[in-house]
Amino acid sequence: MTISIPEEANVRLDFSSDMSYGDYLHLDQVLQAQHPLSPDPNELLFIIQHQASELWMKLMLHELRGAVAGIAGDACGPAFKQLARVTRIMTQLVQAWDVLATMTPSEYGVIRPYLRNSSGFQSWQYRSIEFLLGNKNAAMLRPHAHQPGRLAEVEELYRRPSIYDQSLRLLARRGLAVPDTHTQRDYTLPYTADHRVELAWRAVYRAPDRYWDLYQLAEKLVDLEEAFRLWRFRHLGTVERVIGLKTGTGGTSGAAYLRRMLDVVLFPELWSVRTAL
Repeated sequence: MTISIPEEANVRLDFSSDMSYGDYLHLDQVLQAQHPLSPDPNELLFIIQHQASELWMKLMLHELRGAVAGIAGDACGPAFKQLARVTRIMTQLVQAWDVLATMTPSEYGVIRPYLRNSSGFQSWQYRSIEFLLGNKNAAMLRPHAHQPGRLAEVEELYRRPSIYDQSLRLLARRGLAVPDTHTQRDYTLPYTADHRVELAWRAVYRAPDRYWDLYQLAEKLVDLEEAFRLWRFRHLGTVERVIGLKTGTGGTSGAAYLRRMLDVVLFPELWSVRTAL
């Protein structure tokens, strides 16, 4: 049998003493990290779906941290690029649900007992993303209490200003009338909408030339929340398709819990201001 060699003068074929593609990506470790517990072949889909989502969330966290730091440091340009990337990642995660939705209720029913109490609800990366976006809830720290190092990492984001908090502080630094109650507050508490904050955003939208970077920031945040809503909505749809109204493996009410989460608004004044304009 003849092996065809690419007709490239400098193509590298010997990696006995050099780094290859697989070495760089540590593919042996990544591709050996799937360990199905059930006899059902569909479990591999379930594992890869969630592992791939966690990898995307790792990148999302990296970009969100950078965007929050950029806004806090008046470096809006790089923050906008990072927020745009986060929105695209969420779009990728929305589309990924299409693959998991090919699993039927009977297929998942074979796998489910082997999951025991493990659930995506316990994802520390997802929780960190929610905290960075401002959805603060102290009870959501408890699933990580058995890992003190991880708990400390998640709790640090829980106590830190969210991306919206930093955005309002930026508006205040630019001379807009954002009340002190919303720039110097207890950041562990859920955000409460305020008409005075809406007025500040209204000023931005009515004078985009004067506040161009703040105007762009507002739209990037709206893009972000819209993508996050779609991600949650598609999650709900997939859960309803696969398990109906059953409780989740982690003890939540399943689809009912996810439906309630759809009502959470992260940046309320950026939505209410649209009615006023």
